[in-house]
Amino acid sequence: QVQLVESGGGLVQAGGSLRLACAPSGRLFGITGMGWYRQAPGKQRELVATILSGGTTNYAEPVKGRFTISRDNAKNTVYLQMNSLKPEDTAAYYCNVWSIVVGYNYWGQGTQVTVSS
Repeated sequence: QVQLVESGGGLVQAGGSLRLACAPSGRLFGITGMGWYRQAPGKQRELVATILSGGTTNYAEPVKGRFTISRDNAKNTVYLQMNSLKPEDTAAYYCNVWSIVVGYNYWGQGTQVTVSS
């Protein structure tokens, strides 16, 4: 069973930046896409950003212009650069990797991001 290992979360002041990273514990083949979701206390998990194998990206409206998703195909690693952070960005951030061809959908354990005002 492949595990996704996330890193980069922490505590930051409003207006600051953080960079999240997510890498699988083993080699993954046939990746369709990679993405980040977040879940704040008392709320449902929501999409933050995704990036497909061809490079197409998609962002949730609240993070457009502030967050950037990228990937290193050689390392199967996905990153989330978060700038101009706001207190409402506070949440547990989860990495997701899926393959339509091979048929898997993996989730990370979550990394906490806390933005103080």
